[in-house]
Amino acid sequence: MGIGAGIFLLAVGGILAFAVSDRISGIDLTVVGYILMGAGALGLILAVVINGQRSRTSHTVVEERRDARLDPRDPRL
Repeated sequence: MGIGAGIFLLAVGGILAFAVSDRISGIDLTVVGYILMGAGALGLILAVVINGQRSRTSHTVVEERRDARLDPRDPRL
């Protein structure tokens, strides 16, 4: 889940928890909204932590170069 999905879940959960007053038998939309908001907040926190770790990672590139004038395998010698 990325940052966008976390924000989306927070928004949908907030709408269900605070703005919808309809009733569905057997389902409490306010509780569903709170659960979605919790999942969105958790997903948002995890996405920020993972992206923070990714930016602190360093990558090392090893590049090998050979000088043709010093290489005994060079056919031009």
